[in-house]
This record gives sequence, C-alpha cells and structure tokens, in this order.
Amino acid sequence: MNMQRLDPHRLLVLANFSMVLGLLLLLLGIAGAYVFDHHLMLGTIVASHALVILGPTALKIGYVMRLLAQRHLALSA
Repeated sequence: MNMQRLDPHRLLVLANFSMVLGLLLLLLGIAGAYVFDHHLMLGTIVASHALVILGPTALKIGYVMRLLAQRHLALSA
C-alpha cells in the first residue's frame, strides 16, 4: 500500500476550511432549529437539529487536524 504523507501546509489549509465549515453548519443549524423553527417544515427542522451535532463535530476534527499540522510544522523548523 502506497501511503503518502500529507503536506503540513496543505493539512493546515484543510483544517482551517473544516473549522470554518463546522462553524457555519453549527450557526445554520441553530438558526433553523431554534430561531426560524416555526416557519420551517418538520424535515427541515430535523435536518437543522442534525447540523447542531455535525457542525461541532467538523469543528473539533478540524481543530485536531490544525494541531497536528502545527506540530509537524514546528518539528520541521
């Protein structure tokens, strides 16, 4: 199996993107689940509640990826 190491700079960009995406998903989920819930259909409200869980998950995964990228950058310096 050919496993290539991911470039730390590329991992950092991917981690930042994941963190921003997670924050946007969380904010969208909060808006749909708690702010505009009386204007939305039931399926949309259920999806919004799912985003309240998936958003912080993406945020946490992005944070761990960012820590890993920063560690690799510090070790290579």
